[in-house]
Order: sequence, then C-alpha cells, then structure tokens
Amino acid sequence: MKSRRSFIKTLGVAGAAVTLPYQTFSKTMQNQAMIHQVYFWLHDEKNINEFLNDAVPMLGRCPTVGRFIAGTPADTEKRDVVDHSWHVSCTIFFDSLEDQLAYQKEPLHLEFIEKYSSMWKSVKVYDIAI
Repeated sequence: MKSRRSFIKTLGVAGAAVTLPYQTFSKTMQNQAMIHQVYFWLHDEKNINEFLNDAVPMLGRCPTVGRFIAGTPADTEKRDVVDHSWHVSCTIFFDSLEDQLAYQKEPLHLEFIEKYSSMWKSVKVYDIAI
C-alpha cells in the first residue's frame, strides 16, 4: 500500500515538473522583446516605390510597434547565401510577444492587409526573440 501511494505521489510531482518548463517558457516569451521581419515579393516591380512609401509605413504607425525600418534589397555582392529576390522588407521591433499579438489585430495592420495584399504575390515572416 505504501509503495503504491509513493508511486502515485511520484507521478504527481513528475507531472507538475513536466509542465514547469513550458509555463516558465510561456511567461518568459510574453515579456520577451522580439523582432518581426516581413519580406514581400510584389507582382509588379513597378510598384516598389508606391508600396515602400505609401503602404508599408502604415505598419510602423501601429501603437504597439517600438521601432520600424523598411527597405529594399541592398546592392551587395551576389553570393549563394544572399537572397536578393524579395522587393520590400519591414523590420518591426516589439517590447513583448503580447505587443506583437496586439499588432496582429490592430485595425491599421488589418487595413494594410485588406488594402494592399493584392500587390504582393508572396510574403514571408520571421519572428526573432531578442
């Protein structure tokens, strides 16, 4: 009887321990600053200036954005490891995962998508914890 109770108690402690790293990670990530990098491939290269100067700055005006940088591929040396195929990129800094999640629902962000998504043929996002 005692060994059964001991076994059940051990299972309970082990179960709690298994969830601990996830809970700690989750709380850490909520407060973790992050960079949100977005790369756009447009349907028509003639629209790069309009997209860069009129459309993309909308994203930088979202309230939870800490810092915002937009640009086009640098005219660097052509090497196998360098991707120059995209047309416009945005680098957005957030103070926390919560700020980034709020940004996803922000009316200005949603308006940007609705108004300009027809201009891009592809978009790729990279989120980086810092």
